[in-house]
Amino acid sequence: MAEPVEIDRSAVHWARQGEELPLLLLLHGYGSDERDLFSLVPFLPEGATVASLPAPLPAPWPMPGRSWYPIDELERRDPASVTAAADAVLRWIDAEAADASSIALLGFSQGASVALQAARRDPKRIAAVVNLSGYAAPGDLPGDAELRERRTPMFWGRGSRDDVIPPALIVHTAQWLPDHVELTGRVYPGLTHSVSEEELADVRRFLDGWLESLQDPAPPESAEG
Repeated sequence: MAEPVEIDRSAVHWARQGEELPLLLLLHGYGSDERDLFSLVPFLPEGATVASLPAPLPAPWPMPGRSWYPIDELERRDPASVTAAADAVLRWIDAEAADASSIALLGFSQGASVALQAARRDPKRIAAVVNLSGYAAPGDLPGDAELRERRTPMFWGRGSRDDVIPPALIVHTAQWLPDHVELTGRVYPGLTHSVSEEELADVRRFLDGWLESLQDPAPPESAEG
């Protein structure tokens, strides 16, 4: 079992903090930090509060930035370490955003895998997930059956030339996601381990759909007679 890790609450970057809006959490990738995905705020819907979280671990020297979990080998990712990072995100939500009306997670690479793992750990808490260049950690979790029942909406985008995530994990993810979530997926020709403007436009449409789903349905028309 991986050791518990914690998120530095003082380092979180906020947009529209304090407004009574749904919450979108941003989880950056390996070797980056909370400032990275925060630069995407102008491309994201204005109808949500945004919080960009710092990963709990320093990336190993000489890599700059931070890490959600260690990468032991090029072809191996320890699912227990992914779960430990996801639990840290859920504890942060308990402490800082327990009253949020709805919560979506947007992650890149490591952060995307942690976002999905958080949704698996607590399906009731996470309303939607954006998985950019990430993967589903192997193994079963107690929340998987509930996630399958809820069919949580997820967008999974990746580049056709992304050689960072091991192929076996891509194959596993492509098999696992359709069975557990309401999947919107797209592979971007020529894209490497990065995010393109085209992908950001797709993410915006997906998140607009999440926010629209939270609106109260129109009252039924009264029958005349």
